[in-house]
Amino acid sequence: MADKTDYEALAANLLKAELKRKGVTYSQLVEKLNAMGVDEKEVNVRNKLSRGKFTAAFLLQCMTAVGTTTLRLDG
Repeated sequence: MADKTDYEALAANLLKAELKRKGVTYSQLVEKLNAMGVDEKEVNVRNKLSRGKFTAAFLLQCMTAVGTTTLRLDG
């Protein structure tokens, strides 16, 4: 059974991969989040993604911001 840190790493890697697929930089992500009314700073987004410590709500906000409508978990 995977532990919590494994799932945190998986969530961070999924988000990073989606940003790369969409060609969205952290700076652009912050702009998109701010346009949605989500107050984030680039340094905070970088820290969240490097640590893998963020809420499911933040993950969904990011996915919405970059226009992702589906997410595959099986690699």
